[in-house]
Amino acid sequence: MNIPVKSIRQDRHPADTYEEILERDSRPIPEHLREGPVPDIGTDPVDVDRYVRPEFARLEEKYLWPRIWQMACREEEIPNPGDTLVYEVAGRSLLVTRQKDGSIRAFHNSCLHRGRKLATLGGCKNEFRCPYHGIAWNTDGSFKDNPISWDFPQWEGRDVSLPEALTGTWAGFVFINMDRGAKPLDEVLGPIKEHFARYELEECYIHFHVQKIVPCNWKAAAEAFMESHHAITTHPQLLPYLADVNSQYDVLSDYVTRQFSAQMVPSPYNTRDFTDNEIVQALMGVGSRAAIGGKNAPKDFTVPEGTTARKFMAEMTRNSLGAEDGHDYSAASDAEMVDALLYNVFPNMSFWAGFMPKLTYRWRPNGHDHTTSIMDIYLLKRAPKDADRPRPAPVFEIGVDESMVEYGPKAGMTDGLAAVFEQDMSNLPHVQTGMEASETGVLHLGRYSEMRIRKMHQMIDRYLAEGQAAAAKG
Repeated sequence: MNIPVKSIRQDRHPADTYEEILERDSRPIPEHLREGPVPDIGTDPVDVDRYVRPEFARLEEKYLWPRIWQMACREEEIPNPGDTLVYEVAGRSLLVTRQKDGSIRAFHNSCLHRGRKLATLGGCKNEFRCPYHGIAWNTDGSFKDNPISWDFPQWEGRDVSLPEALTGTWAGFVFINMDRGAKPLDEVLGPIKEHFARYELEECYIHFHVQKIVPCNWKAAAEAFMESHHAITTHPQLLPYLADVNSQYDVLSDYVTRQFSAQMVPSPYNTRDFTDNEIVQALMGVGSRAAIGGKNAPKDFTVPEGTTARKFMAEMTRNSLGAEDGHDYSAASDAEMVDALLYNVFPNMSFWAGFMPKLTYRWRPNGHDHTTSIMDIYLLKRAPKDADRPRPAPVFEIGVDESMVEYGPKAGMTDGLAAVFEQDMSNLPHVQTGMEASETGVLHLGRYSEMRIRKMHQMIDRYLAEGQAAAAKG
């Protein structure tokens, strides 16, 4: 398809920019959806050793994961005093626990006697008693008792409380940081707090939580969800309604980046034009009905004369979501009702903005194995107005060789969403083995559309360099 070059920006695809699409929407556009900073962060290649060498994973274990803020759970997963979630990353383990005063604290999950994990499963605890020899700590981390205290003179008069990590909360999420001297969580989140205020994620609940073992390095898994132009070959069924290659990418800070992809606007890569009815039917054909109100979604998807597929779907979503949860979406912009609005927080989290049911992603190493990773996929729905908040869905685990198409719907995914994730998963084992087979030893990233990936690598390098420098000083 020949596309006329009308954009004055020669560093972008010549199709309509995301801002130009916004200008045609039916409601005022929130300022935070406008284009943000696009710094020039270079075009240097990325070394494949970062993904395939165990030595690099050991550096991350030592200087990255213990020093960064990372999302451990949702507050609703530990609502009562004593409720505990075991959060694990790169060989580290923490007991994230609700306290009697309602606060949340996190303790390193290792007995101070012989090192056994104090707990391997979450639940409501009244103590952390080591299953090996019975030494116990209270759920506030203070020492409780030792069955063989007579043989521990070295503990007499000493503080033997469990070592503690930093905790913080935002929008219903619980974050931990093992570096007691880390910069504040608010500083890391930066603009995301203001941008998400209207979406009230703290009033949402976990509709489903899928945990998938992925056969690739955690960075390769994260990168599969940090750009949209892979849709042309990986997700061709999306092209009739996803403006992929003309997505907007911004670097808001060292820690927060984002990408906005318009929906109900065909991809510039399509080889023919689509009618508004065809655009709507393409969306509904991949199983998106549940995302716009489930049983409350209308049966008639015919676009009326005088409107567009985008405006039609935005209004349909306003009405069907309002019928489902009782909230008023009449002032919400079209973009906030239909678009893919992804914000990433360094290094391993992605939060979707907008008013639709919101996806949240988290990627992390699978223990010490640098060739596999864990991807958590949450779908958050807004709690019904004037009704009790539904209980959070339990985590549904999908193994490394198990299909998202088969198991995703069992967790609550639509068939279409599960198919999209399975298409992404089908690439990743071959990304990992392809990097291992690389003759050049480097990867080349796009200057604009993949700058968020490049920024992530630059920040990893910064953390590793700072950690090594601090270690050298002793």
